Amino acid sequence: MALTNNDIMKKLRVAHKLRDNDIVAICALVDFKVTKSEIGAIYRNPNHEKYMECGDQFLRNFLNGLIIHLRGPMPPKKKPEAES
Repeated sequence: MALTNNDIMKKLRVAHKLRDNDIVAICALVDFKVTKSEIGAIYRNPNHEKYMECGDQFLRNFLNGLIIHLRGPMPPKKKPEAES
């Protein structure tokens, strides 16, 4: 049985002790707008009528935001000096 994106989100939420507000803030770090109700729908039981499947775009943006949240933003790359 393979893990779904919803399962991955649930495991990350527990592992990092995240609340809905934290997830909204993490997504905002990568300019991805998400509401608390959308987050709640992702964590519902699949048999619930308001259940929403977590898409690849949501998971990708959340993971990118989580990297920034945990490590901080990437430092700017240094340009190589031109040889004269």
